[in-house]
Amino acid sequence: MTTVPTLRTHALAKSYGDLDALAPLDLRIDPGTSVALVGHNGSGKSTLLKLVAGLLEPSDGHVEIEGAEVGSIAARAAVSYLPDDPVLYDDLSVREHVEYLSRLHGGPGCDADAEDLIGRLGLAHRADDLPARFSRGLRQRTAVLVGLSRPFSLLLVDEPFVGLDAGGKRTLLDLLAEATAAGATLLVATHEEAYVDRVDRCIALRDGEVIHDGPATPGEVVALVS
Repeated sequence: MTTVPTLRTHALAKSYGDLDALAPLDLRIDPGTSVALVGHNGSGKSTLLKLVAGLLEPSDGHVEIEGAEVGSIAARAAVSYLPDDPVLYDDLSVREHVEYLSRLHGGPGCDADAEDLIGRLGLAHRADDLPARFSRGLRQRTAVLVGLSRPFSLLLVDEPFVGLDAGGKRTLLDLLAEATAAGATLLVATHEEAYVDRVDRCIALRDGEVIHDGPATPGEVVALVS
């Protein structure tokens, strides 16, 4: 039986006037695959993630999530997206974020697993506080918590390691590995060499075009994005 890819793009492109932010891209990512998306700033990484998340309208082509058109109810239910700048509510505590957003997407709310995740991310002592008042690092930890607490089969993450200390980075690396082991598909835009070393596949972009798609060592990634 043919496997339905978690993510497929067909001639997906995005332009702003004369600027091609993303050249036509045909991409297939199968279930349970971990992919690092690399490239210099402005290479098209964030544009691709936002198109897949349904936050940008493509100039051409289209995206399918588990066979469903991006933007459909089924596609939205399958995708958890963590942008590079954490988006959090001003009037909800950490626990209230988890409770609300998990249940909004059909999850169990702030259950025992979520409480364990709160502890692992070093947020137990701030779980009843408002993230709006947090430092960049604590806001990033809260965004990771919220993104991992809701149901998903495709996790899109844009520069998740920014603002995290060494311990936070190690925890996040472990959590991403656990998500893949549980069957989720990951597409993570990052400059973190330690993550590139752990993925099944690396896609490198330069000026909106794919210049590499396959395995890559951290050293090869540095060469690709220089």
